[in-house]
Amino acid sequence: MTDTAFDSLALKADLLSNLASLDYHQMTPIQGQSLPHILAGKDVIAQGKTGSGKTAAFGLGLLQALDVKRFRVQSLVLCPTRELADQVAKEIRRLARSIHNIKVLTLCGGTPFGPQIGSLEHGAHIVVGTPGRIVEHINKGRLKLEDVNCFVLDEADRMLEMGFQPDLETIVAALPAQRQNLLFSATFPAQINSMAKNIMDAPEVIKVASTHEQSSISQHFYEVDSHEAKLEAIRLLIMQHQPESCVIFCNMKKDTQEVAQELLNYGFSAAALNGDLEQRDRDQTLARFANKSINILVATDVAARGLDIDALDAVINYQLSHDPEVHVHRIGRTGRAGSKGIACSLVSLKDTQKVIALEDYLQQTITPESLPPVSVMNQALPVPNMVTLRIDGGKKQKVRPGDILGALTGKTGIDGSTVGKIQVFEFYAYVAVRRDVAKAALKKIQEGKIKGRSFKISRLR
Repeated sequence: MTDTAFDSLALKADLLSNLASLDYHQMTPIQGQSLPHILAGKDVIAQGKTGSGKTAAFGLGLLQALDVKRFRVQSLVLCPTRELADQVAKEIRRLARSIHNIKVLTLCGGTPFGPQIGSLEHGAHIVVGTPGRIVEHINKGRLKLEDVNCFVLDEADRMLEMGFQPDLETIVAALPAQRQNLLFSATFPAQINSMAKNIMDAPEVIKVASTHEQSSISQHFYEVDSHEAKLEAIRLLIMQHQPESCVIFCNMKKDTQEVAQELLNYGFSAAALNGDLEQRDRDQTLARFANKSINILVATDVAARGLDIDALDAVINYQLSHDPEVHVHRIGRTGRAGSKGIACSLVSLKDTQKVIALEDYLQQTITPESLPPVSVMNQALPVPNMVTLRIDGGKKQKVRPGDILGALTGKTGIDGSTVGKIQVFEFYAYVAVRRDVAKAALKKIQEGKIKGRSFKISRLR
């Protein structure tokens, strides 16, 4: 069994004595698995949620490598929000209490530039910040990163979700090629892998078992014949499973419109996605579904291609696909780490040949089940936690995700943790905020400015 005591690590004596004074004796699973690699100077990708002890893991790594006599920025830590950056900086300062004259500087949006410029002129050893503000300081020539030997991406999945990919690319381009890279993420969407390939060198991958289990898909089939009965079946299934995100697949465009409208009539949060949509409407629908301000997307297979959603709670097949391979691809979009994905398929008597083909392909017998009881309709309708605000300004107006985040979370603003996905298109942008702060968020941007300009903003229903 591996020794999980901090004093089993080859850490500097003053760091070890400070850990003991903080009552840090035993490592958490993520620390125990990642710290030996971090201290050996290797690149590391680790799965870790807030509270897993990841800050101490990378914090001890960068403090161990720090040369306090060299008054240069030697470590850069990126966080998605100001609140997390403040929290991380505070923890690094606690871990560094025994190191004299160490300077940890926080650079975040939503706070005045003046004091940050002054602090940068005085120099720092470690910079913790949000991508947008870091890019602004790099572009103005105020932040020099040529001496950075450790680059940390904390909550990388959330940074990508909030639209910071272009900012991350700008920052990476300003860093020296020879450096250690540490990436911490609660989930592993495909974007994380492609980003890791671009910036990391043979990384060690740490996945702590308690936070990551293999998901599996639970398949259910229901025999329903008429169009009206199918619409009722869909409502029953949604009420039973209460999915936060669900895609309903139809074989024809007209059905997507009809099913979505029927669900809207009953008070569900739904939208249709098909090839007849204008690009702007398609962008808006996908943005709202991806940021969790719409629960249900009713789509054709063609329209759902390239759908960047890899954590659906449920998939419902309004009709079976003509191709068993397409069926497997549809249902493969569901399931989250550590929980079962639900796949429900409605079949009619006319689908006999499709069912036989699917049984052959899956190598299992398909036995239709009974639909949920009508009593499930007595529950409250599933309501999205998020609301989308649309800003009539985008890339052409040089609006970036960091600008929007800063405008929302600045003085008297909302908490950064209540801001969800931010997507910026050519002429407009979408930002998700938690439903309970939507009114305050709308007011903050209406009364304030983004990039020194006023933009029209509306709340999407």
